[in-house]
Amino acid sequence: MRLFFACLVAIQLLFLSPITTFAGDARVAVLDFELNDLTLNLTPNNPEEVGRTASIKPLLQKALEAKGGYKIVDIDLETQNKANTGFGYLFDHHDVAAGLGQNFKADYIIVGRIHKASFLFVYLKAQLINTKTKQLVGDYTVEVKGQQKKITPKGVERLAEQIDETIHLQMASTSP
Repeated sequence: MRLFFACLVAIQLLFLSPITTFAGDARVAVLDFELNDLTLNLTPNNPEEVGRTASIKPLLQKALEAKGGYKIVDIDLETQNKANTGFGYLFDHHDVAAGLGQNFKADYIIVGRIHKASFLFVYLKAQLINTKTKQLVGDYTVEVKGQQKKITPKGVERLAEQIDETIHLQMASTSP
């Protein structure tokens, strides 16, 4: 009976380990998120929202490292701004974002935006782009309601889970 269970575990490890290994080897670049604040007419200078926006990239990088063991590729804000010719340009031009990721030897690049439509909630929007194929492989929206300091990290965790799932599926579909 023990031999049966040992064989069963060995078979499971045999089939699951290549997917985990390949996904964990993926190099992922996360760009700084842009803020699309539709409430600016009511609060033209919102430092809290600017702070939340700045916190997304490092939170997402840490969540992806913890969740999938990905190698995080850092692209500095100055380089990102040079590639981004205007608000939303990289978000709308996957080929340009993919080229930026390729320059840093990333397999995937994540372009993100905070969409604040109201004072009650925001949407964390992110796109996962395969830098080799220059194709959008994941388009995510996570709604975040409530106090931003407590809820934003949970929203980023949900976003990381969705991205991790997509990368695993991508890697599994391309492995022999």
